[in-house]
Amino acid sequence: MTTPPALLIAGHGTRDDAGAEAFRDFVRALGARHPELPVAGGFIELSPPPLGEAVAELVERGVRRFAAVPLMLVSAGHAKGDIPAALAREKERHPGISYTYGRPLGPHPALLNVLERRLDEALGGAAGRRPGDRADVTVLLVGRGSTDPDANAEVYKAARLLWEGRGYAGVETAFVSLAAPDVPSGLDRCARLGARRIVVLPYFLFTGILPDRVRLQTEGWAAAHPEVEVRSADVIGPEPELLDLVWERYAEAVEGDLRMNCDSCVYRVALPGFEDKVGMPQQPHFHPDDDGHHGHGHGHHHGAHSHAH
Repeated sequence: MTTPPALLIAGHGTRDDAGAEAFRDFVRALGARHPELPVAGGFIELSPPPLGEAVAELVERGVRRFAAVPLMLVSAGHAKGDIPAALAREKERHPGISYTYGRPLGPHPALLNVLERRLDEALGGAAGRRPGDRADVTVLLVGRGSTDPDANAEVYKAARLLWEGRGYAGVETAFVSLAAPDVPSGLDRCARLGARRIVVLPYFLFTGILPDRVRLQTEGWAAAHPEVEVRSADVIGPEPELLDLVWERYAEAVEGDLRMNCDSCVYRVALPGFEDKVGMPQQPHFHPDDDGHHGHGHGHHHGAHSHAH
């Protein structure tokens, strides 16, 4: 039986020691969970160990094949450019190694469930609150922010998916760096929309400089707007769901099953309020602008065939 590829986890890097240690702890936890597999992790910038050192560690352990998973919520410059460039450089340094490259993590239903839990905690715990109480809660989901419009759009997608079926008054979006609206502008927008209770939810995996900045800016805005109740939620953190999801991304990369957006497809995944759609067969259908002689020549792309995994 051939040895399965090792797992290499690629992180952003942070100037925050606690955030960097959270990443290293996470890599160790994943290794402990999968003792049958060499697991290593490294950073693109700012924190040790660098990605190259993690690859060298795997090579020293006799690894020839690995799958690299970016421990990132959205595909921005790091996931699209820096990590592939770093991996290409390592391939030159270590002739004979081969690798596959996995997808970023979000917006996966498992992570949306963790975000929902963080909101409940910020609101005083799920046990003490009836679901109807969410109807007066506006969420401000705050992403890292990027110069890449596609990466910023992914945060909006996560916000929409978090809103669907969960009963919040609304989920607005802001960014802590490089993109508008910033956190105070996002809070202004929530207030202009009539929000009386706002929870600011950082769309970050671990603690760090940027999530701390989100909290500070939130507290500053709240102090200037005493008429609005504002709470801060915690980051996602090294939850079991995150460990499971990295493993799912590893398995996809190894099997070459890199789907587009099936993670959040209502025909494939039970999303809140849409559970009845799972597994529903997809039929060709007519569009008003089709001519009268035929329907679509093809079914919905999530038809039974594409979901027979």
